[in-house]
Amino acid sequence: MKKAKSSEPLVRISKRTDISPKLSVGVRVIAIAAAFIVCALVITAITNGRAMPWDVYSQMLKGAFGTVRRVKITLRDTCALLCLGLALAPAFKMRFWNIGAEGQALIGALASTVIIKLCPGLPWWLMLLVMLVASVVAGALWGVIPAAFKATIGANETLFTLMMNYVAYQLVNVVCIFWEKQKGSSDIGVFDRGTLPKLFGVDYGISIVVILLLTAIIYVYMKYSKQGYEISVVGESENTARYIGINVKKVIIRTMMISGGLCGLAGFLLVSGTHHTLNTGIVGGNGFTAIIVAWLAHLNPIFMLLTSFFVSFLDIGTAQIATSCQLNTYASDIVVGIALFFILGCEFFINYKVVFRNSKKAKEAA
Repeated sequence: MKKAKSSEPLVRISKRTDISPKLSVGVRVIAIAAAFIVCALVITAITNGRAMPWDVYSQMLKGAFGTVRRVKITLRDTCALLCLGLALAPAFKMRFWNIGAEGQALIGALASTVIIKLCPGLPWWLMLLVMLVASVVAGALWGVIPAAFKATIGANETLFTLMMNYVAYQLVNVVCIFWEKQKGSSDIGVFDRGTLPKLFGVDYGISIVVILLLTAIIYVYMKYSKQGYEISVVGESENTARYIGINVKKVIIRTMMISGGLCGLAGFLLVSGTHHTLNTGIVGGNGFTAIIVAWLAHLNPIFMLLTSFFVSFLDIGTAQIATSCQLNTYASDIVVGIALFFILGCEFFINYKVVFRNSKKAKEAA
């Protein structure tokens, strides 16, 4: 008589429901440690042994914290990344995949530059206020456009927001060419007005304070406000949201106004507090890196402080390794990629488990 075959697959993936917070933290710590070990071994192999693993670690620490100036730069980059991560959190919580933070920040920076160029006679405090309002409004409008199409005709927000990055890039490029100092240079020079006063001895001191306050505000907004609750419900199920009386279209547009406005704020801080100029690379790709920061923190603004710091430390530390070992920038990008691969990969094992078929049970089923 032919034996019945078990219908259970040999290997299957199952959702975890019982992982403890301690185990979850432990998995992440192990992943980070493994990432640093592999990164060190890769650098050692690339340099043919000129940089041993302990040298790699010391160079990373030196690059990020070697001097007071480097510590300030690390904090500056952390806050810039954190601001964009905070901007993405409400949209992602709503399951609106806003991939346009880079473009929204560029538009905010462009709005600030337009005010500086067209209104040179304003008092410094009024100019900063007008720049702030213009940047936030410009970023919000840039975010509302894909939100309106999503809410009305169901357009794909991922592609829409991604394509708008390129539109923003070209707009900034055109403006830079129009206001260039020398023909063919695309350089509009450093602004002598529209800059934030120094705090803690640095131009971006106020930016750091503003972003830290913004972290607390976004945390309270998402966790305790009525609008934060509506965002969560819409993210879980639009049909459920409609059933309990939530205006889904209104929530989508309002949330993207907030997300885009915060990106515009980031653009204002980059122009007035950090770079004091405008160019197409002013955001530096942080609009895309902020996606990783937001997801690593599980959209929790407080945890984003840690993930932003960690990603900035990796970026600055690996750049120092590339310099000290006479490697090109691609080497540091490879190291950052390896580290993020481990860290993102561990999230899979935290949320899922691989289950193998029990041979004894399979025989009994047969």
